[in-house]
Amino acid sequence: MSPFIVQAGLTFFDEFYFHHKRGLPLWERLGHPLDTITVLACYLFVINKQPNPTNLSIYLGLAIFSCLFITKDEFIHSEQSPPAEQWLHAMLFVIHPIGLTVLMAYWYGGQFPEYLNAEALTSFKEFIKVQTIIVSCFLTYQILYWSVPWRKFKSTTNTITT
Repeated sequence: MSPFIVQAGLTFFDEFYFHHKRGLPLWERLGHPLDTITVLACYLFVINKQPNPTNLSIYLGLAIFSCLFITKDEFIHSEQSPPAEQWLHAMLFVIHPIGLTVLMAYWYGGQFPEYLNAEALTSFKEFIKVQTIIVSCFLTYQILYWSVPWRKFKSTTNTITT
């Protein structure tokens, strides 16, 4: 469970320190919820689909797409973000595929009881359900906080005025 906890901690620090400090231009206000949706798609797939070779291939496609998609903004971040935020993004890019691999291993490995005991598998399934709720709440926050009509965003300076 530690990759998910580390990823959540880094993501929240990125959001509530760096993003709030510098503000987000339109491209980030749109792009960050899309990043979250790619992660949520992986969680929802695992919760709702039975592990089999076909579904494993679909999951791998979703996970690989998510890992690539989240890097889409780094060309612009390199110009607009401070070095500490860029380092934090690098850490997120390292932990992201680890978390999705652990998710796959428990989901797909659950059909092999000789490798995973039932108690650990049940605990992990409950943890992923809670994680899905947390990610869904974070997505809702991202959409509402950064796009509410009563807030004015200065796209040229990346700052927020209220």
